[in-house]
Amino acid sequence: MPSVGVLIFFAIVGAIICAKARVPGGAVVFALVAIVLFVSTPVGAGLPSAVATFLSTLDNAATPALSGSGAVG
Repeated sequence: MPSVGVLIFFAIVGAIICAKARVPGGAVVFALVAIVLFVSTPVGAGLPSAVATFLSTLDNAATPALSGSGAVG
């Protein structure tokens, strides 16, 4: 699929146009299409695991503070 870059570009442009025209639903749809197209490429294939790792690290760092089981100081 060599033209996926062009599709991603047009999805981003569509999201910008919808945002400028104050049509939030269209902007969200175009942005989601761009993300799905990006994740389907070999470059974006690692994005879901990177997001999962980041959220896991964030959860591990916040759990002691939220549960009150961490040491003070």
